[in-house]
Amino acid sequence: MKKVARGATEVLAPWVWVILLPFGVAAASENIWKTLLWGFVVAITASVIPMAVIVRGARKGKWDGHHVTNREGRVVPLVTAGASLAAGTVIMVLGHAPKSMLALAGSMFASLIVSMAITFGLKWKISLHAGVAWAAVVTMAIVYGPVWLLLALPAALVAWSRVELGDHTTAQVLGGTAMGVIVGGGSFWLLSQSL
Repeated sequence: MKKVARGATEVLAPWVWVILLPFGVAAASENIWKTLLWGFVVAITASVIPMAVIVRGARKGKWDGHHVTNREGRVVPLVTAGASLAAGTVIMVLGHAPKSMLALAGSMFASLIVSMAITFGLKWKISLHAGVAWAAVVTMAIVYGPVWLLLALPAALVAWSRVELGDHTTAQVLGGTAMGVIVGGGSFWLLSQSL
C-alpha cells in the first residue's frame, strides 16, 4: 500500500493540480485562446515558479524534501507562492485577463492566505495536498457541472495517501479538505459571480 500511496502523493501533488487547473477552467471560455494564454500566467506564477523554489531548496537541504512535510520549512515556499501569484495577478489585472482566470487566481491566493494563517498562526500542519485537490474538484464542478465531482476519486486517493505515508494525521487531511472546498472552491464561486 505504501507504493500506491507514494505514487498518488507524487502524481497528484499540489503543483500538478495547480498547473493543470487553469487550462481546465480556460477550456470553458468563449475566447479559449486568449484565456489559455492567461492560463499560462496562472500556471507559471502559481505552480512552476513556487515549485522551482521548493525543489531548489530541497536540494540544498533547506527543508525535508519537495513536499515540505515539516511545518517549519513551509515559510519560504508559501511566501514565495504568494508573492509569485500576486505578481501574476497584477499582470492579469493590468492585461485585462478574463474573469475566470482572475477568479481562479483569487481563489488560489485566498487558499494560500488561509493555509499560511493555519500553518504559522495556529502552528498546525494542514494538508496542502488535500486542500489543493479538493479545491480543484469544486472549481471544475462549478465550471462544468456535477459530473466533474468524479474528480473526488483522485482527490480522496491523494488525501488517503498523505495519512498512509504518515505525512499528515487524518485531522490535518480533513482540515485541508475543508479548506479546499470552502476557501478554494467557495472563493472561486464568489469571485466568478462578482467579477
